[in-house]
Amino acid sequence: MALQTKYLFMASMDVAPEKESLFNEVYNKEHVPNLLKVPGVMSVTRLTQEQLVLSIGGEQKEIIAESEPKYTAIYEIESPDVLTSQRWADAVEESRWPEEVRPYTSNRRHVLRKVM
Repeated sequence: MALQTKYLFMASMDVAPEKESLFNEVYNKEHVPNLLKVPGVMSVTRLTQEQLVLSIGGEQKEIIAESEPKYTAIYEIESPDVLTSQRWADAVEESRWPEEVRPYTSNRRHVLRKVM
């Protein structure tokens, strides 16, 4: 992923299994498109957790990240001010997200990183 900006905002969460299909539909078709209209949001990449096996010290090890949320969205933003703008505030409350999806999310984490 070639970065276009100096800031990455990451939103991670789990979702109730019975709402997973709705979560992905609303996130992909409504939530992300709304946030991409916010000035200063350059891109959004969605990720889901996968099983991790890697070689460390000459042996393969399975890394279990039990407390890590299943879903993550990475937003490339121009500055941290994007996240406190009125346009961002309005966009995160649009669509079916606030009433039909957000109440079924848990283990939420929000992280801002500056590219070095």
